[in-house]
Amino acid sequence: MKFIITGRNIQVTPGLKAAVEEKLGKLKRYFSSDTEVYVTLSVQKDSQKIEVTIPVKGNIIRSEQESSDMYVSIDLVEEVIERQLRRYKTKLTRQKQNAQSFSSLFMEEEAEEDETIKIVKSKRFGVKPMDPEEACIQMELLGHSFYVFSNAQTNEVNVVYKRKDGAYGLIEPEF
Repeated sequence: MKFIITGRNIQVTPGLKAAVEEKLGKLKRYFSSDTEVYVTLSVQKDSQKIEVTIPVKGNIIRSEQESSDMYVSIDLVEEVIERQLRRYKTKLTRQKQNAQSFSSLFMEEEAEEDETIKIVKSKRFGVKPMDPEEACIQMELLGHSFYVFSNAQTNEVNVVYKRKDGAYGLIEPEF
């Protein structure tokens, strides 16, 4: 695994770099040796945040964790990514997909059955045409963190969502 570590509002010290490589290095059994791991360390007021992004064939494995101590954040992010990898492996095994980004030892391990995804509720609703600004207003009125709508300008299904910083995002899928 190749680590690309950057810092925002923080100097990436040799100690931090070693901690990241040691903790996330435990994940090397899951990946091929040429897999790149993008790590961003940042400090904002009283919180220490780590963001880890691992691009794998056709998907991205990503996690961000925040705490008052950077070393705690590093520990937390490693646990989350490992859990995501087990779920992703179960999905790959079920779909019998080729997983070139992962090591053969990891793919040959038995999948844990408790990592299955269970859909407990399904909902159907009409998607009415509107502009993204109106969709944001509807989302706020409903108290949701996202809203699915038909974009009146493009006639395609879009999603607006509220970001952690309070701003809004728009997802316009490409088909």
